[in-house]
Amino acid sequence: MRTLLDLDRYPLDQPESPAYAALVAACQRELAQQGSFNLDGFVRADAIARAAAEIVPLTARAFTHQRAHNVYFKDRIEGLAADHPALTRFETVHHTLCDDQIGHTIIHRIYEWDPLAGFLGQVMQQPGLCQMADPLARVNVIEYRPGETLNWHFDRSRYTTTLLIQAADAGGEFEYRSGLRADDDPNYEGVSRLLRGEDTAIRINALLAGTLNVFAGKNTLHRVSRVRGTRSRLVAVYSYYDRPGVMFSDEERRGFYGRSR
Repeated sequence: MRTLLDLDRYPLDQPESPAYAALVAACQRELAQQGSFNLDGFVRADAIARAAAEIVPLTARAFTHQRAHNVYFKDRIEGLAADHPALTRFETVHHTLCDDQIGHTIIHRIYEWDPLAGFLGQVMQQPGLCQMADPLARVNVIEYRPGETLNWHFDRSRYTTTLLIQAADAGGEFEYRSGLRADDDPNYEGVSRLLRGEDTAIRINALLAGTLNVFAGKNTLHRVSRVRGTRSRLVAVYSYYDRPGVMFSDEERRGFYGRSR
């Protein structure tokens, strides 16, 4: 794994070392303060270039996901009128490769490396964090082609882990507003202010290829800005859970990937 990952800078293979403990503590602080942390250059430059070269030819078989949605991906929210500003609808377009399509790639190998899940579990204070069991959803590679965007939304999971494989020529930046809501406070007015362009606390994270990023996706409103230029943005989404054996339903798979098997 040392040929792929910068384990001198990020000693995930040495969980008993002081350097490992210091890295966990630093990531925990940043996650608490910023709602996100980056491991820049986590995948070595030559390895991420090879990873992109493996993925690009596969994108011709990706599932195109195009939909109009609000930030909740729900048709209605109890207690909100249909025309409430928090339910403003946007257009999203992207293309998804499932784990069963990329099992031979570097991106899949990194996900399968157990010390990564162990490290993330320590940072998230979820010892025993598990790789997902679903054969389609474990790892997804998302492609945003020129002119495409992932619009404002909240994630279903508490934390989201991504690895940028290839940056766009321009645009394709990760924009987020951490702590916009809480489990006991949906803050619909705050969501409305952001969607009206009145929130000054939005952060822009211009990730570089090879960066591992973790953010608090459930309560962080976020999007990927529109891709410009001629090169697609490619990002891997790594799915982990606090218990083993997690699977999507057939209905969820069809909604996300256009197929259940």
